[in-house]
Amino acid sequence: MCTLAAAYNIGEIIYHRNFNYRGVIVDVDPNFQGTDEWYEKNAVSHPAKDIPWYHVLVDDEDLVTYVAQSNLELSLLPEPLEHPMLESLFSGYDEGKYNLRMRLN
Repeated sequence: MCTLAAAYNIGEIIYHRNFNYRGVIVDVDPNFQGTDEWYEKNAVSHPAKDIPWYHVLVDDEDLVTYVAQSNLELSLLPEPLEHPMLESLFSGYDEGKYNLRMRLN
C-alpha cells in the first residue's frame, strides 16, 4: 500500500534525473501498475513499487514513458514541449503547466 502522496500533477512539466529528458505528466498511478517482467526489463534503477508512478509524454519524441516518482523532479525550464499527443490531451499551456482537456465520457 502506498503511503507516499503524489508529488506531481497531470499537466506539470518534469525532468527525468536518470535519462535527462523533459516531459509532461498525463496520468498518475498511486503505485506501480505494470508487470514484474516489464519492471525487470525497464526499471533500470529498480525504484520502489509502492510509490507513485507517472505516465509521461517525452519532449521531442513520440514516446510515452512510465516513471517512478523517485526518478523525477520539476523541470527548471518552463518552455512548452513538442509531442504529437499534446493537443489531443491538453487544451493549452499556461505559466509552465498544461491544462487538461475536458472529456465527457
